[in-house]
Amino acid sequence: MNPFEMVVMIVAITAIASVLRAKYGRPHSRRDATDHAVARTDPDATRAREEIKALKDRIAVLERLATDTNSANALDREIEKLR
Repeated sequence: MNPFEMVVMIVAITAIASVLRAKYGRPHSRRDATDHAVARTDPDATRAREEIKALKDRIAVLERLATDTNSANALDREIEKLR
């Protein structure tokens, strides 16, 4: 068997294995689905998501301010909008 044939065989075996894994893989458990539903209705999780979103928005503004090449006046206006 030459090296080219060996590479083709490895690729074929990998492709067949991935198809079989997708077809016969273990199904998602029912517990996983209920855990996700509980996480959506949990008030602490909702509050945490909102806080994370607010923090991401602030980080985006700060990154834009740090990389912005506008004048110092525009930077001052942006800082005042944050307060």
